[in-house]
Amino acid sequence: MDWRKYITSDPKVLAGKPAVKGTRLSVEFILGLMAKGWTEETLLENYERLKPTHIKAIYAFMSENIAAGRYPHPLGGAK
Repeated sequence: MDWRKYITSDPKVLAGKPAVKGTRLSVEFILGLMAKGWTEETLLENYERLKPTHIKAIYAFMSENIAAGRYPHPLGGAK
């Protein structure tokens, strides 16, 4: 999947955070909700402009960035 079709970053929108095109929903916000237990179904029910393709694009975006070593700080071992 080419996440670039669905994820954008604009310094004038959400302080440049990566976001779903056509929305003001940042990747960080969506992943945060999912980390709190929201399912894809719950996201889609609560955010009409969000589509299943957008969620797949978020996964692809994160996967590519992690594989390229682009994350905010070194990760420590599990405790």
